[in-house]
Amino acid sequence: MDLAALPRAFLLPLPFLLLAAALEGWYLRRRGTQAYDWRAYFASLGDLAGRIALNRLVGASVAGLVLALAYRHRIADVPMNRWWSWPLLLVLQDFFYYWMHRADHRIHWFWATHSVHHSPDQYSLAAAYRLGWTGKLSGGAMFFAPLALAGFPPVAIAAALSLNLLYQFWLHTELIPRLGAIEWIFNTPAHHRVHHASNPAYIDRNYGGILIVFDRLFGTFAAERAEEPCQYGLVHPLLSHNPLTIATQGWIKLWHAMRQARGWRARWLAVFGPPDGFERLDD
Repeated sequence: MDLAALPRAFLLPLPFLLLAAALEGWYLRRRGTQAYDWRAYFASLGDLAGRIALNRLVGASVAGLVLALAYRHRIADVPMNRWWSWPLLLVLQDFFYYWMHRADHRIHWFWATHSVHHSPDQYSLAAAYRLGWTGKLSGGAMFFAPLALAGFPPVAIAAALSLNLLYQFWLHTELIPRLGAIEWIFNTPAHHRVHHASNPAYIDRNYGGILIVFDRLFGTFAAERAEEPCQYGLVHPLLSHNPLTIATQGWIKLWHAMRQARGWRARWLAVFGPPDGFERLDD
């Protein structure tokens, strides 16, 4: 879900996240064991600035309209002042986040935006807020419409998604090792490193946000293995650090796929089929 759709209060941590990402780069450079890609850091910063500016200009999102419509026709009213309301909402939104995130990887239309997040060739905290500019256009957050239809207020849903994204920030680092037993339930840096890897054995794994249990339940879990180090970035690497190029490259490839398709069925699959034959392979 794009940042502009989140409650304003959840934008307050942004300066601290940017500082933490810069401190990670400073530490890696000082330690001297790993070069840090500062150009990628500033490219992610440019992506963030462009996304916030564009979202303020555009206003309402496709997903926001869908959530509002679903809530208008809700089948119940969930009271958010009960002890169980927020824990239940957080678990349910993580379930629907899993399916949204899986669609981000398996449907070309959603991958056009989400591929931006996977474009850095170095895994760092700065990658956490490189999310692309077209989240409002793609409408992936409509996956959470069942929550609104069930009676959860859209503002509460947006707050839960905000907490989900804030949780995921710390996952984007190689500085934190395996964390033992908690990795059976929660998403951790080790699990998310696998998700960002372009190794054939790791692609399209570990879609969870806060929890990893849905990946275990639905057969998309893969553990990080010492004998197969993660290789980050897209299978067909994006070499540019230009935020505009980064934000549009997925849509340009989707457009080319549509133009090359022959027949309406092929065009449909170029947009709503898997992106493997278009985004993931060399031209």
